[in-house]
Amino acid sequence: MKSIFSLAGKRALITGSAQGIGNLLARGLAEHGASLVINDITQQRAEQAASTLTALGYDAVGYGFDVTHAAEVEKAIVHIEQEIGAIDILINNAGIQRRYPLTEFPEAEWDRVIDVNQKSVFLVSQQVAKYMMARREGKIINICSMQSELGRKTITPYAASKGAVKMLTRGMCVELAEYNIQVNGIAPGYFATEMTEALVNDDAFSAWLYQRTPAARWGKPEELIGAAVYLAAPASNFVNGHILFVDGGMLAAV
Repeated sequence: MKSIFSLAGKRALITGSAQGIGNLLARGLAEHGASLVINDITQQRAEQAASTLTALGYDAVGYGFDVTHAAEVEKAIVHIEQEIGAIDILINNAGIQRRYPLTEFPEAEWDRVIDVNQKSVFLVSQQVAKYMMARREGKIINICSMQSELGRKTITPYAASKGAVKMLTRGMCVELAEYNIQVNGIAPGYFATEMTEALVNDDAFSAWLYQRTPAARWGKPEELIGAAVYLAAPASNFVNGHILFVDGGMLAAV
C-alpha cells in the first residue's frame, strides 16, 4: 500500500529555495520522493542549490526568476510546465524582512517587503493554478508567520504582508477547492535561522521568547519539514484553507 505521505511521482516548485528554510523544505520533500524545481532570483544560485541536491541523490533542477515580476513569472511557469514537467506542489516560500520604527520606515523598503512577501504569492499561484485547475489536482502551500496573527515593533510591513498571505490562502482555497486543489499555509513560530540571527544573539529577546513560548525554546528549522510533507501529500487531501502554526504553542498562550 502506498504511504499517504509519499510524494513519489510529484514535482514541487519552491520559491526562494536556494538557501534557508526553503532549501530545507526542498530536501524534506525530496526525502519523501518529490522531484524539485529550485527557484532563486538568479539562475546561478538556483542551479548551484539544485546541483547540491542532485549530488545527494535527489531529482532537482534550478530555475531562476524574479517572483515579483508578473511577465517573468508567467514565462517561467510556462517553461517549467512545458519543458520540465507538471508542477504538482507549489510552496510560496520567498520572503524578506526589514526592520525600522513605523514612523521611520522608508517607502521603498515597505514596497519591497510587500512585493516579495505578498505580491509574489499572488503572482506565482495565479500562474501555477491555471495548470492545476486543468488537471484538477494540486497542492499550494504558503509560508505565513506568527505575524500573520501577532504584531511586533519595527516589523509592521512584514506583519501586514504575512497577514495578507493568510487571507490569500483562504481566498485561494475558496476559489480553487472545487478543482481538487488544496491551499494551506504554514505559520512558523520563532525559529533559529539566518533571518532571525540578530534575535537569536539577543539574550534579552531569547529570555522573553523562552517565557512567552510554552515549549520554552527556539524552534529548529528541520521541525518545519513534517508540516510541509503533510500538506504536500495525499494525507491532507481534505484539508483546505488551513493555517498550520508550528510555534511551540505560542499562539495558544497569553
